[in-house]
Amino acid sequence: MSAQKEKAPSKLSQNFLRQFRDKKTRKFKEISAANFMDVWNHYDTDGNGYIEGSELDQFLYELVTSVNTQDVGPEVVSQAALKEAKASILSAFDENKDGKIDIAELAQLLPMEENFLLLFRREHPLESSVEFMKTWRKYDEDHSGYIEADELKHFLKDLLKSFEKIVTEEQLITYADTMLQLFDRNKDGKLQLSEMAKLLPVKENFLLRPIFKMLFGDTKWNLGPNETYIIRKHIKGDKLARGAKQLTPDDISRVFNLYDRDGNKSIEDEELHGFLKDLMELVQEDYDADDIEEFKDILLRECDLNHDGRIDKDELSMVLISFAKASQGPGDEPDVPEDASEGQGTSAASKE
Repeated sequence: MSAQKEKAPSKLSQNFLRQFRDKKTRKFKEISAANFMDVWNHYDTDGNGYIEGSELDQFLYELVTSVNTQDVGPEVVSQAALKEAKASILSAFDENKDGKIDIAELAQLLPMEENFLLLFRREHPLESSVEFMKTWRKYDEDHSGYIEADELKHFLKDLLKSFEKIVTEEQLITYADTMLQLFDRNKDGKLQLSEMAKLLPVKENFLLRPIFKMLFGDTKWNLGPNETYIIRKHIKGDKLARGAKQLTPDDISRVFNLYDRDGNKSIEDEELHGFLKDLMELVQEDYDADDIEEFKDILLRECDLNHDGRIDKDELSMVLISFAKASQGPGDEPDVPEDASEGQGTSAASKE
């Protein structure tokens, strides 16, 4: 694969992007939603949701050479020129710096129909996954755990209305159908949580901050059915304990305040689901509402010490510290910040 990334296309082939350039000016014409889907499907040959590796080389080669009126051989564009173009384009459009182009990044790169481009919300991301979960609950009108075609159409209509854009019913149907085909990775005709998260970005996954990555690591597990025991093992594992040992009271407060959006001193409802969504994204690329609920059950079973269905700061700090303590041998107590366990004496005593 690495060898493929350095190779320009080796044979003469019809340039797919040339059809979208004006024959006289050679500039790109406005690309419709349907045409965008055709472009995406043409270059994402393995259907994994990214244009990368040899796919990216082919796309960039055709992007550069599509200005020519006729197909040309690979000798026309030097390796050095192609490499420079690749670096320039990735620098400008690869927002998450992963070395590949996703659907929303491609939409920024090409001259899209304005209303369709607005649907990607790149200029107006949600503040956090807490807001994402509120939006999810609003548009999952039948509480099925999925955003189905009519619900997606309702969401897109409200989104365009927020930008003061009014579209016809026919346009809405086209947009909804295109978005489904672009983001419905498992092709079940509806959007699960992880698919909707690609369509509706948030400003920041809080758990990508260094303190959280120290706790949860970078590994994608890609769990199969009935494999949530792996999550339980990870929550109770030595890596989490070692990270908890390094947590300060400020770290714990920072974690807590990021998700306690209403300031009521507890993480609950959409706040808790937002936390779980961020955590799930660290360990698994594809997940749905059932995965979040199962994860919630595990977390509350291990962390909700007073069984009120929510997490307060004392529970969060006590659980992290207790994991650190549990991983130590006799006489090897972890360094626990004094402030972190304030107000926890009664509960701690009852556990011993």
